[in-house]
Amino acid sequence: MNCVVDALSLAREADRHEEGELILVVDNDDESRAHICHYLNTMGYRTRGAANAREMWARLDDSVVLVLLEHLLPGEDGLSLCRTLSYQASVSIIMLSAQGSAAERIIGLEMGADDYLCKPFEPRELVARIRAVRRRTTSVHQPKPAAVTERCFSGWCLDLQLRRLRSPQGHAIDLTRSDFMVLKALSETPNRIISRDELSRCAFGRECHINDRAIDVCISRLRHYLEDNARHPRFIRTVRNEGYLLEFSSSAPE
Repeated sequence: MNCVVDALSLAREADRHEEGELILVVDNDDESRAHICHYLNTMGYRTRGAANAREMWARLDDSVVLVLLEHLLPGEDGLSLCRTLSYQASVSIIMLSAQGSAAERIIGLEMGADDYLCKPFEPRELVARIRAVRRRTTSVHQPKPAAVTERCFSGWCLDLQLRRLRSPQGHAIDLTRSDFMVLKALSETPNRIISRDELSRCAFGRECHINDRAIDVCISRLRHYLEDNARHPRFIRTVRNEGYLLEFSSSAPE
């Protein structure tokens, strides 16, 4: 990875508001981890490195805003760590892996990753992905007026601040960021078809690629939460060759 030359030529392009954000780089390859940390440092970020799960947990605190997480790690692997992080820590997650098959990417996203980047990668693409994820995350966590902190439908309530879905029976479901962004987008305009590209931009900051099933994975999980019978969905409907829509009548919180 030719980081030094590229970093020096691009350092001035770093957005001022991103300077100083702390990124935890979890990669058991010492050389790869050092290169990534060095490049991100020249782009205005602060970094910490970790080679395994034990070091990751020891170096993770509230000041870390994003974790770059290698898929293949000794001991507890990246997928297991990703799943735990997505529910227990308020950080963004980008998976890194030399295993770039569609199946591997889908599994990573299904475990709660905000994005998935295959090795080897262009350092500038890594920074672009980080910026896109941070923009989405910052948007999600912006304070909302009291009137729109919840969006309710057919007894269900989506908490827009806690990323939590509450069932009519009062059971709480903590959503991954991607699932939350998809359901939020669908619920903003009920009974209107939203394309897969539009949902992908909301959840992942990009349009769907060929054979990209990330949005389908999100929809499948949301249907599992919402539907009594996934074969006969009551809320999320697929519109062939167009996208998805959420069928419901808006209701105020009880």
